[in-house]
Amino acid sequence: MEIQILDKTFVPYLSALEIDVEVQRMAKDLLNDYKNEVPVFLVVLNGAFIFAADLMKYYTSAAEISFIKMASYNGTETTGNVTELLGLDIDLTNKHVVIVEDIVDTGNTIAALYNLVNRFKIKSINTATLFFKPEAYKQTIDIKHTGFSIENKFIVGYGLDYNKQGRNLGEVYQIK
Repeated sequence: MEIQILDKTFVPYLSALEIDVEVQRMAKDLLNDYKNEVPVFLVVLNGAFIFAADLMKYYTSAAEISFIKMASYNGTETTGNVTELLGLDIDLTNKHVVIVEDIVDTGNTIAALYNLVNRFKIKSINTATLFFKPEAYKQTIDIKHTGFSIENKFIVGYGLDYNKQGRNLGEVYQIK
């Protein structure tokens, strides 16, 4: 069923069940990677909040969680500029850091976050993103934990928005 958000029409893309299965798989992979460690999950707001909440339900080992807010979109297009709106509130020294993103497209936000996090003497840094757009990606940073590799089309739902709307949808929709 198509939905309308503001001036755009979206069609179903991924169901809540498909998303949940992938989130569980990613949590299992992360548990295997961080056995006997206490990673810091650095959640990128606003988009990753639902993904992060679900991921943490399935990540059953010790962990720390912190939040950072970055902005790089205007409507359906990336601006090419990344702005830090809410900064780090945690010391990352000697920590394993996992950046939790809703979606990685150009990779500009990931590059900015790696630069920020690498100011600390960390043990390691990785990224866990639910959605990855390989044809849009312009960076050389390895995205280790990827849920869905998708084509370079705009999506909304499950935390992702279109002009501040649609984040609350339990499924993911693609622009028509």
